[in-house]
Order: sequence, then C-alpha cells, then structure tokens
Amino acid sequence: MVSILITAGPTREHLDDVRFLSNGSTGRMGFALATAAMRLGHEVRLVLGPVDAAPPPGCMTRHVVSALEMQRAAEDWFSDCQIAIGAAAVADWRPAHRAVGKPARHGSTRSESIELVQNPDIIAGLAAKKGQRVVVGFALESEAATMEQAIARGEDKLRRKQLDFCVCNRSDAIAKDSSAMALVFADGRRVDLGVRDKVAAAEAILSEAVRLYGERRGNA
Repeated sequence: MVSILITAGPTREHLDDVRFLSNGSTGRMGFALATAAMRLGHEVRLVLGPVDAAPPPGCMTRHVVSALEMQRAAEDWFSDCQIAIGAAAVADWRPAHRAVGKPARHGSTRSESIELVQNPDIIAGLAAKKGQRVVVGFALESEAATMEQAIARGEDKLRRKQLDFCVCNRSDAIAKDSSAMALVFADGRRVDLGVRDKVAAAEAILSEAVRLYGERRGNA
C-alpha cells in the first residue's frame, strides 16, 4: 500500500466576497482516481477545490477554495505521500487585490481593468522536491486541438515541471464521463489510452504511477 496525494476540482480566485475567476472543472477525474486508488487498497489524501459533488467516501479530504489554499494543503500532505497526482484545474492567475464585500456597480460606462498576479505552480513545486516520490501532472489542450498537439503540450509540461509522467487530454473532457487520453513519460515513452471512461483511465494512470514508484524504490 502507498499513500497517494490527489488534487482535484477548480480553484476560485475572488475579486470580492461574491465574484471570482474560475473554470468548469467538476472534480470527476480526481474522484475517479481516488475511488480507484482506494479500491486497490491505497490510502488517499484528496485536496479538493469547490465542486458540487461530495468526495468519495473513505478518503481523507481537505476542502479548499483558492490556489494558495490548495498549495498549502498539498505541501502539508506531500511529506506523508509516495505519489502525487495533480488533477486539479488550478487558476493560473488571481486578482492582485480582493475587494471587501460586494462593491456596487457604478453608472459610468468607462472600461475597468483588473490587475492579476500569477498563482504558484503547485505540481511543479511538489516535483522540485520529490526525491524518490512519483509526481504526475495533467496537460489540457483546447477542444479544437488534435491529440498530437495535446501530447506536445504534455511533453513540454513534463520537461518544465520535472514530472515523472503527464496525462494529456483536451477540454472536451471537462464534465464528461469519458475522453481520449495519452500518457507521456520522462523516459520518452508514450501510452495511448484511447477513449476511455474516467474510471478506466484512472486505473491505468494509477497502475503506471505505482509501478514507477516500485521501480524507484527497488533501485534505491
């Protein structure tokens, strides 16, 4: 048995107490990973952004809202885990200043601008200090992209973030039960998963992550 850290769902970056920047992630892929891992007898620690559905029963869960909260929770749990899988759709940017309350709309027709600052790269931060641990990321391309373009983005993310492997798919996977996926590895290997439901894809992802950790531990 290994302990697996999974981040899932979106983050919300608040402009004020009511308005926020976010995305359409439902957390389904993270839930599928958590469910499959527990079925295989592993311990799961789930860091979950704001979603409508309840997390799978049996996993340790921390509910977070913003990217900074997700980063703190993930880093706190990472030291106790052997595998980390970043399935969350973390907002790339957050407002530089959060207004208090809900500012009223003014009658002026002039344009307004919002100053944004970059959020931390959570999965890259974990990978930078992984040691023997296995760190897995996701790369999402637009729906209009080909799978080869999605794979190219995954390979770039793999190198930049020092991941062990990356799951490549397209934005048509959001809120769907199945999608086309491919895995790209740091050693240059590719595994085409084809079109699978998220439960079957989760099992394949977990199998590769656990195998890699076992090899790394055996070679230590």
